[in-house]
This record gives sequence, structure tokens and C-alpha cells, in this order.
Amino acid sequence: MSAFRVAASWLLAIGLAVFFLHVTLHPWPDPVPGYVKLYDAPGENLLFAALAEGSGVSIFEPAGRFVSAIIELLVALMLLVPLSRRFGAALSVIILGAGVALHLSPWMDREIALPEGGTDGGTHFLVYVIFLALALLLLVVHPGSRNRF
Repeated sequence: MSAFRVAASWLLAIGLAVFFLHVTLHPWPDPVPGYVKLYDAPGENLLFAALAEGSGVSIFEPAGRFVSAIIELLVALMLLVPLSRRFGAALSVIILGAGVALHLSPWMDREIALPEGGTDGGTHFLVYVIFLALALLLLVVHPGSRNRF
């Protein structure tokens, strides 16, 4: 059973790290405007622009976006190192939980307005809920300190 836990821990950690890299850096070298935290011009990121507009707090865009991107990159690195994986998973739960909470707040809606018109149908919210569940699962599955390698 320990080999299963180690394998599951690696799969969940790699999945979460890829998710965090995707929302902060992907796609290189030509990112699509409005979707990538570190490459969008100020006011272009769909989520943080909607959050700044809905809350009336201008610090969310671009400063909050850059801070969250740097934290997510550090968490992705922590998830890939077995000794810091549990702490990275806990930070993942906090980050993803905050994302879900912001979608449920009066500042944002579960559906994000798209620049070409319409909404995403709640897809972004659903993705955050799924990855929050995976981060919680990683906290449970990751083996204890005596089984780390």
C-alpha cells in the first residue's frame, strides 16, 4: 500500500504543479492575452480585472496578480520536492480555496465574462473546485516522514 501512496502522491503533486505553471506561465512563447498571469498587460487578465472592477480595489490588478503568480510558482516547486510536498499541498489548498471563495463572493461571479462576449459557463470555477479537491487528496495521500524519498 505504501508504493501506491507514493505513486499517488507523485501524480497529484505533478498535476498540481502543472496546473500552477499553466496559469502563471503557459503558453510560451506566445501567451493568449487575458489568461496568463505573468504575461498579461495591466488590466488585461480576465479574472483579476473582474475582481478589481467588482470590488473597487485596484490593487488586485496588476499587483495582486503578480504576487499570486510568484506564490503559485513557489508552491509548484514545493510540490515537486518530496520534503516540502505536504507544506506545498497545504499552500495549494489555501490558494485554491481563496480562488473558490472569491468566485463565490459578491465581487465575482461563478461565470467569468469573456472578451469576445458571453461567459465561460462556470468552467474556471469548476476547475478550481476540482484542483482544490486534488490538493486536499494530496494532503491525505502523501506518505509520512519515515516513508519519504
